[in-house]
Amino acid sequence: MVITRKLNYDAPRLRMGGGDIELSREIKILGLTLDDRLTFNQHVDNVCRKVQGLYGQLSRAARVQWGLSPGVVRTIYTAVVEPVIMYAASAWSPATRKKAVRRRLEAVQRGFVQKIVKAYRTVSLNSSLLLAGLLPLDLRVQEAAALYEIKRGVSRRVVGDREIEKRTSWRDMAHPADGTELEFVCLEDGAMPSENGVNIFTDGSKLEGKVGAALSVWHGDAETKTRKLKLENYCTVFQAELLALNEAVGCARSSSECCHNILSDSRSALQMVINPSANHPLAVQVRNNIKEIREQGKRIKLYWIRAHIGTVGNERADELAKEAALKTKRKADYDKCPVSFVKRQIRKDSLDEWNRRYTEGTTASTTKIFFPNAIEAYKIVRKIEMEATIVQVFTGHGGFSKYLHRFKCKEDPSCSCESGTEQDVLHLIVDCPIYNRQRHDVEHEINTK
Repeated sequence: MVITRKLNYDAPRLRMGGGDIELSREIKILGLTLDDRLTFNQHVDNVCRKVQGLYGQLSRAARVQWGLSPGVVRTIYTAVVEPVIMYAASAWSPATRKKAVRRRLEAVQRGFVQKIVKAYRTVSLNSSLLLAGLLPLDLRVQEAAALYEIKRGVSRRVVGDREIEKRTSWRDMAHPADGTELEFVCLEDGAMPSENGVNIFTDGSKLEGKVGAALSVWHGDAETKTRKLKLENYCTVFQAELLALNEAVGCARSSSECCHNILSDSRSALQMVINPSANHPLAVQVRNNIKEIREQGKRIKLYWIRAHIGTVGNERADELAKEAALKTKRKADYDKCPVSFVKRQIRKDSLDEWNRRYTEGTTASTTKIFFPNAIEAYKIVRKIEMEATIVQVFTGHGGFSKYLHRFKCKEDPSCSCESGTEQDVLHLIVDCPIYNRQRHDVEHEINTK
């Protein structure tokens, strides 16, 4: 196969073993179909045909009034369909900007999202996607590609001049045979460690968009040392908890005392630390420091305590962490950008584009009455249990005279309340006198709650 942008070129003539080797227009490598123009049209066709086969099997088991529940169909879609489509997204994502490719993906996605919300087949893709709380497939492909490029350092989109938090390479982690077995003890409410030694309480906090961490060192009943740590605003509380644990272990390593107890109210951070296969850079650093402490002949133990139950050391660490977040003005002690922040920013850009398409589109006119903004609707629809009747109301596609007349299922689109007045969703909810009593009851209930 020859890959070139030239319209006219001399095709190479290759021979091997006395036979000619013919050129191929496309080749499949690890499931990705490459063509000689790098259009990836054939790859899109291949994955779409594969997914359409899955839809054919699903459509027989999921109908509007019976069959698989929307939750099951959603799980099949997110766990099977999307991964098949988005395979090798970083390679072929530029093709999704072409209208032909986008229409091909939309045609495949439409059937699945209609099954998820139990909508009629005449419902538009815009309405179905909004009610399902899903993004168009081409935007999902672009999201996956953008995240891959940012993680690999190819793109500076979103992160700018920030340094992304990268997982520790396996070759830089301790060999399982050389690792130190770790565990943490869960203390009862109000209990303190049975081991005599220095108690170091750690905590992390995020308030008003600012992040801080702190540790409080106690000898017996007296606090002897404190440490406040500042993190960049885009960091997470989990990073703050791990940073506090790392600082506490570092304090124990440089101390002349022989016994230290590290107490944290973050079970997730402690579980990350004791997991030898966890490659978070801060967790790896904590494990390495603990190993050095034990090689020095010192003892160190990890404890989990319940937060906000009146434990003096924990309450003090919590107070210091909040002060570090709100009042510390110095340069951040930790500024690695978490992947979760990158994902949120990429998703925000995707939602903006999805909202533009939704508002500027000519379809979903009835749905726009209830949800004029796709971004706000994205936060709401996931909390609504979509039933067939509710979906018919939100889309206008259902047992309404106007809709049935449109498909020759009813001779007259008029409502039974008055001849000449079309029966659609808006008329039934707002104007139809037949439902005055129900409308009054609903209005009264809304106003009194």
